Amino acid sequence: LWSRSSLSALSEFWGPVQPRTTASSQGHFPHIYVILAAFILLAGVSTWLLPGGQFERVPGPDGRTMIDPASFAYTAGNPAGPTDLMLAIPRGLVAAAPVVFFTFMIGGLFAVIRRTGLIELGVGALTRRFAGRGIWVVPALMGPFAVVATLIGTQELSLVYVPVIMPLLIALGFDSVVVAAVALCATTAGFSAGVLNPINTGLGQQIAGVSLYSGLGLRLATFVGFLTLAVAFTWRYARQVQRAPDTGLLADEPGEADKRARYAGLSTPNYDEPPRATRRQKLAGGVLALLAALLVYGVLSLGWFMLEMSGLFIVIGVAVGVVAGLRLNVIAESFNDGFREVLVGAMIAGVARAVAVVLEQGQVMDTLVHGLGTVVGELPGFVSAVGMLLAQLGFNFVVPSGSGQALVTMPIMAPLADLVGVTRQTAVLAYQLGDGIGNILYPTSGYFMATLALAGVPWQRWLRFFWPLFLAWVALAMMILVVAQGIGWTG
Repeated sequence: LWSRSSLSALSEFWGPVQPRTTASSQGHFPHIYVILAAFILLAGVSTWLLPGGQFERVPGPDGRTMIDPASFAYTAGNPAGPTDLMLAIPRGLVAAAPVVFFTFMIGGLFAVIRRTGLIELGVGALTRRFAGRGIWVVPALMGPFAVVATLIGTQELSLVYVPVIMPLLIALGFDSVVVAAVALCATTAGFSAGVLNPINTGLGQQIAGVSLYSGLGLRLATFVGFLTLAVAFTWRYARQVQRAPDTGLLADEPGEADKRARYAGLSTPNYDEPPRATRRQKLAGGVLALLAALLVYGVLSLGWFMLEMSGLFIVIGVAVGVVAGLRLNVIAESFNDGFREVLVGAMIAGVARAVAVVLEQGQVMDTLVHGLGTVVGELPGFVSAVGMLLAQLGFNFVVPSGSGQALVTMPIMAPLADLVGVTRQTAVLAYQLGDGIGNILYPTSGYFMATLALAGVPWQRWLRFFWPLFLAWVALAMMILVVAQGIGWTG
């Protein structure tokens, strides 16, 4: 924690953020494809260095499959060969197909909506409403985003939020880092605390044998603490960019200038005659609101996820476009425009998944899980909860799925908690926090990288913004877990 780089990161947290302004300095940082390719190669090497291992799979909650923690056995392994590495990215794209298609469809949908003029009308109205106090839009958006995530557990909704809020925030004088931060940090704060989140809290408690959604008080306190840090940190950076745009982390990005030019006309608060929606635009807006309500109902009540939402996005784009008066050929070309805009994000999601694909096919994923459990079991009792947090945070690099991580690690961590003097409720919270906050740090998290691509924020620039907040979140998580362990928290 106290390395030179960490101290530098902490100093940036409290001091002005300096942009990277030279092309040469930007060129020194590898492209995200290069970074992910290095991780894929590292995963391939690990299949040769680590022994193969396997847990038996048994039925788990809600018909899911989870591991039997007492069944681990070393196997011969399946080291990755040249063909495996050659096929890693195609297999990763196949495995991440729901995220890939979701990214394409949401890009196409918002290209159609933009063509109808509805985005300009809505953003124009909101910028006039927030004129002179635009900074308050940050907590006004982050609060609801965090609440939704902590109740239904969908960090992936960041992919929906970014295209919606980008015109507004850019028009108010912020940059794309603020756009990404409002969506990603808010949803992660809510998801990590998991007050009533069925994906991490509910599933984790079911596997650990803890009463469903118990421990509400401490989870609420965790939610407030995480969201407060996220809002304060985003507010500070947003205020700085609004006052001095050239100090932003994307000040030298050509794409950022293009966005400012596109939405500049929307930021004028005083129109002699504010633009009014046509009759067809009003009807299209009503159809959009109706189908958006259907989307919310499907997610909350029907268990819809990325594939179902992707299909509905196509329906929404066509319906809204037709009602607004667009020809079918124009709607089709608008979808194509949107696909092109999000192509990189969709590809990154698949490439990132390739790391886990190599580890799974090399049969060393279970070996890593077994090793993490062994390390935690050797720690002194008073830091065992913190050890569980760090173990979950580390494992999140290769399995950024919340439910996937619960099904693989919680069958080990729950009985291990009994042995090291940690309550199972605390073990579940350690899993939640370790899973959640790592999801917007690691480039192996597909939805996260796709969200950054939608926002137009390079991963290395995001790191410069997020690293201090990540350290603050980790420190807060450690304190909460130490308190939980100290009081023998059972809920």
